[in-house]
Amino acid sequence: MTIADSSAFDLVVRGDVVTPGGIIANGWVGVRDGVIAAIGDGAPPSARDIHDHSDKFLMPGAIDGQVHACSWRGLDGIASTTRSALAGGVTTIVDMPYDDPNPLTSVPLLELKQAAIARQAHCDVALYGTISGSQDPADIIALAEAGICAIKISSFENHPARFPRIRSNQMLDLFEVARTIGIPVGLHNEDQDIVEARTARLKAEGIDGILAHSPSRPVAAEMSATAHFLELAASVDAHAHIVHLSAPRGFDLVETYAEQGFQATSEMCVHYLLLDDERDGERLGALMKVNPPIRSGVTDALWERLEAGIIAFVSSDHSGWPIERKQAASIFGVSAGVPGLETLVPGFMTGCAERGLDAAALTARYIAENPAKFFGLWPRKGGIMVGADADITVMARETYWFDASKTHDELNWSPFDGDEFSFRVTSTYLRGVLGYDGTAILAEPGSGRFCPGGPIAPQTLAR
Repeated sequence: MTIADSSAFDLVVRGDVVTPGGIIANGWVGVRDGVIAAIGDGAPPSARDIHDHSDKFLMPGAIDGQVHACSWRGLDGIASTTRSALAGGVTTIVDMPYDDPNPLTSVPLLELKQAAIARQAHCDVALYGTISGSQDPADIIALAEAGICAIKISSFENHPARFPRIRSNQMLDLFEVARTIGIPVGLHNEDQDIVEARTARLKAEGIDGILAHSPSRPVAAEMSATAHFLELAASVDAHAHIVHLSAPRGFDLVETYAEQGFQATSEMCVHYLLLDDERDGERLGALMKVNPPIRSGVTDALWERLEAGIIAFVSSDHSGWPIERKQAASIFGVSAGVPGLETLVPGFMTGCAERGLDAAALTARYIAENPAKFFGLWPRKGGIMVGADADITVMARETYWFDASKTHDELNWSPFDGDEFSFRVTSTYLRGVLGYDGTAILAEPGSGRFCPGGPIAPQTLAR
């Protein structure tokens, strides 16, 4: 490939380039002013700096579409969370709105969070917004105009103020507003009545170990909340998005609505693909408690749904709880959620490879391109393309054992501690600047930027 004025490149990165059109073996990416200026193969052009990652994948920077950075330590959680993101090859996080102590429900709160990102973030950040249980759904219009990329609500009350239950009439009103501004509404999908009753029954019987967690939140609770949400959205032609499904039937249900022409999408969290309640429960205990729960005997069927292309994207649902929040005597007394930013990409790629799938191509699709399109960040984010931000994750084909004590999130625990992965993040570039060198975080606080959402790319909803 011939490039005019190639000496003007700030950086050329060499490796096997994973582009939306395929993989360029022994390729290179030329960067100018933080943007991808050229892509080619063979001998690289001259540049101020050349970084050689031969025999490694140059992946588009990962976009984690479900992160809880501020549930613990409030807005200060942005710093350690975004450090962990870069170490995991994630260059953009989409942060959930359930911040401590105040969820992101207004423009003043959004401005405070934007200021915290400007001070503390090591990677780029896009944001969900939400509403309180008594709030006028029309308030979401101002948040959307100010740059949030999606709305998140819950059918289950985890906290009356920070993470409330939104009732059906308010959901319907919210969908009517969201339809007019073209923004997706995501749901934490569990039926509160079923969960509370089943939990009370198990407690009364003295059953309180990790294997009680799934029965306390049965698949029926997931499916009923999911179906209810999808039907409300369909009634006004709004976009309903299920942010996590633990059972194959959930994805089939969403796909049924999509096939009927409704705006319905579903998201896969990587722990559901990699962990099994029966196989891993005794070993991990509370360290694998997430909501909805990890189920038994469904991983193969979940991978089949992913291969069929009916899943919008894959995320980590990273939750920054300290290990002390996992140490109560009863499973019902520990917090739900696990750290996941540094295991999302290596874990997903390893799982793909174990099934004989194209790990690089599927990762680029499900953890970069698709979330970028979903949240309105495409084509600036999500692909190695001329004109896009030079967000590049370098992945080595290397077997190693994940060591949670070396993570960069100040948590230093993981349900995947000691697991064998077959791909390792060796470098992460944010807009053409090396932010992680495989060992240390080089990006300074404030290197990351707030990424306002834009129109959803039509390909996101296309089958």
